[in-house]
Amino acid sequence: MRHAISQRKLGRSPGHRKALLRNMMNALVRSERVETTIAKAKEVRRLADRLITLGKKDTTHARRRAFSMLSDKKNTEKIFDTLASRFAGREGGYTRIVRTGYRVGDGAEMAILEYLPAEEKTAKTKKGKKKKAVKEKEKPAAKTTKAAKPARVAKKATEKKPSSAREKKEGAEGEKRKPTKKGKKTKESS
Repeated sequence: MRHAISQRKLGRSPGHRKALLRNMMNALVRSERVETTIAKAKEVRRLADRLITLGKKDTTHARRRAFSMLSDKKNTEKIFDTLASRFAGREGGYTRIVRTGYRVGDGAEMAILEYLPAEEKTAKTKKGKKKKAVKEKEKPAAKTTKAAKPARVAKKATEKKPSSAREKKEGAEGEKRKPTKKGKKTKESS
């Protein structure tokens, strides 16, 4: 069981692991795309999403925390200036991991970790939405021109619904059975 295990060790000492993650975060912020193994990508994703959350706060304390994670002034500025504004309307999930296959040397599963692109609202999308809205307006008009559906016919009041399982069975067979003296059932002729 994996109780109380907070992160992957990645086969490295704590100092080496911290340096590896810092270098990968810097590379991700700089180029917005990094190819690495699945395990490393999943670890860096946690920190990369946290950096964007700090960038959206845009306070002095948030800037200092981001700088302590990156130790690079240019990348820290990029987070607060461009990346945070790109994800202003998004609540989380700023990165994606795309699996690319296996590495030739050791067979490790590789992936691309990247920040999501900016969500651009193009004129095409707006036109498509207008067309859908027009179609929706046309549909109710078409429905009003059609003939109304016939009303449901009420069931006869004289019909009685079967209440027991035996009555339901008898109703389904169409013939009533009458028990004999020995307890056997025989069909009554109609």
